[in-house]
Parts: sequence; structure tokens; C-alpha cells
Amino acid sequence: MADATSINAAAPPISVLFVCLGNICRSTMAEAVFRSLTSANPHISHVDSAGTGAYHAGDSPDSRTINTLANNGIVDYAHGARKIQSSDFTKFDYILAMDRENLRDLRRLEQRVVKTEGDGARGKVMLFGDFGGRKGETVIDPYYGANDGFETAYEQMVRFSKGFLRNILGSGETG
Repeated sequence: MADATSINAAAPPISVLFVCLGNICRSTMAEAVFRSLTSANPHISHVDSAGTGAYHAGDSPDSRTINTLANNGIVDYAHGARKIQSSDFTKFDYILAMDRENLRDLRRLEQRVVKTEGDGARGKVMLFGDFGGRKGETVIDPYYGANDGFETAYEQMVRFSKGFLRNILGSGETG
């Protein structure tokens, strides 16, 4: 299981940022799933998503992401794609990458932030798939594939989110 510290009931709520390449498929789906699972959870304060690239900045999520979410009962999600910012490393407690390439890019950016911000960088950069029960599991980018890739990604997001919450909150508590 990923290295994360469980929080207690008196601890301040945590913030989570999900990151993929373009911020229109995987990270947006992770954000929407996580929000739906934690909407009433007092231990979660802020949830967002971003991309390591600015390819789709300002765009809505891919229509297949929105359709997959809707098919699974998540119909109230809206987001404009954005690129991760240096300030995200001080704003979020956990920054969760969808794959190893994005994890590598995030760690490089984190090193630059630490050099300029010092101890102000608080975000723990981790691979989201490490919370799914198989260390090193990644979310394959469904962008160039068919709809079944989006369904597979959705199933992963649910499993990873529940694993993250178990690990961080120390229980099966979601919302």
C-alpha cells in the first residue's frame, strides 16, 4: 500500500488534486468519482484536477468521460481543464498521478517548487494506482480508444478512491 499517514478525527480536512496529461479524461473522472464518494465527508476539504500539459486548457472533459460518469449516476460534474501550477504544491495535501510519466513530471516540478518555496510545499506526490491493491498500477489513457477504456478507467477510479480513503482515513469511510 502507498505510504500515507492516517488522519484522526481532530485533524484538519485534507485536500486532493488528481493529475493526468491533458485534464480531460482520467484526472477529471477521478475528481468526479472522488467527489461523489466524499460529498458528505468532513475529512475532505477541497478536490480538484489538473494536467501536466496545457493541451486542453479551458476545455470541458471529454464527452466519453461525461457519458461514463452519467452512466454511473454522476451527473452534476463540470470542469474546465487546467495545467498544474506551482501553487498546487502548497495548496493540496495529496497530489495523485494517474501514471508513471505524470508521476515523474510531478516529482520534477515538485523539486523546483521545493527549491523556490522551501518547506511551503506540502503536497505528497503519489501514484493514485498504488491505492488500488496492486502497487504500481496505472490508469491507461482511454483518450485514443473506445468507450470500454472509459468504463475500465471508471472502475479503477472507484477502487483507487476507496483504497485511498481507507489508507488515509484509516477506515472504509467515504461520505
